[in-house]
Amino acid sequence: HVQLVESGGGSVQAGGSLRLSCRYSAKRKCMGWIRRSPGKERESVIARHTIGGTTSYADSVKGRFTISLDNAKDTTYLEMSNLKPEDTAMYYCAAVHEAYICNLSSLVNKMLGHWGQGTQVTVS
Repeated sequence: HVQLVESGGGSVQAGGSLRLSCRYSAKRKCMGWIRRSPGKERESVIARHTIGGTTSYADSVKGRFTISLDNAKDTTYLEMSNLKPEDTAMYYCAAVHEAYICNLSSLVNKMLGHWGQGTQVTVS
């Protein structure tokens, strides 16, 4: 069972930047971030194949969000820039079971992996 602990959420003005951190107990082949806004469906934001390095982005965040991993710290980061009010959401770190394909669809399906408790991001 993978444990994921997010941190770094907060409030920021539109156009600003924020970095979220996710400390993991074990690295999985596919890791990334999803978000959930009130009244909206869960959305996969970014998925990263940690071995091959392939990264998938939601269209809504392309060019603004990036993901990185620090193996020495067992931590993955979500770097967010040019934030918009529509980015306001609870952000969850996610890891997909090794048996499944690494993509945005797998990441957002909680049946296929693990999520953290989430960290709130508010953009005004």
